[in-house]
Amino acid sequence: MFQDNNFSLLYFSSLSSVEVGKHLYWTLGNYDIHGQVFIVSWIVIAVLLSLAVLGTRKLERIPGKFQNFMEFILEFLQDIAKNQIGEHEYRTWLPYISTIFLFILGSNWSGALIPWKLINLPEGELAAPTNDINTTVALSLLTSIAYFYAGLNKNGVSYFLRYVEPTPVLLPINVLEDFTKPLSLSFRLFGNILADELVVSVFTLLVPILIPLPVMILGLFASSIQALIFSTLSAAYIGEALEGHGDH
Repeated sequence: MFQDNNFSLLYFSSLSSVEVGKHLYWTLGNYDIHGQVFIVSWIVIAVLLSLAVLGTRKLERIPGKFQNFMEFILEFLQDIAKNQIGEHEYRTWLPYISTIFLFILGSNWSGALIPWKLINLPEGELAAPTNDINTTVALSLLTSIAYFYAGLNKNGVSYFLRYVEPTPVLLPINVLEDFTKPLSLSFRLFGNILADELVVSVFTLLVPILIPLPVMILGLFASSIQALIFSTLSAAYIGEALEGHGDH
């Protein structure tokens, strides 16, 4: 019984050392900014820009391995946009869909691959930008702005007729749907990434040698799926907005 109690105390003390919600704050005027989110976001953006420059600096007719890899990524992203938005209009939105996918994938992988806990900060710790609800909400709002812009740009004010189709009775439900889209996008991404990092942290504390590795590999796979889901749904919402009133 005494040993069981000791194990329980050790277990719960390990769990209590997994911190959630502590942040490094930067004060800008009257606002507090989560500094660790900006630091890792800038690192992710710098890596993505560097890969883009290196991959397009010397394009050759017979591509090498790295150019082949970059072309594969481009074709993959083109397929996402084309399948959801359509053959004729996907090119306009390809940069947005590609940026969303690559930024989320880079952010997710940065949390799964890099041991940020080894870097000591005055307060809080570095982690994936997407495990902060502010980041995921901002990305979701960008998607909302994008599909409203797409619909209004193509159909004008008649875009809002979609709210009363196929019957005006559905107006409240259709309006509510536009509010739930960014909520579901943001909370799905945030919840999955935060849960994955917590699981890895707990396993690392309890069994620090072998167990975390397969969990981290599974986390990489789950992170990739979350980036794919977010970008695919963003493209689907834009494609739905572009259908417009006149196409029904």
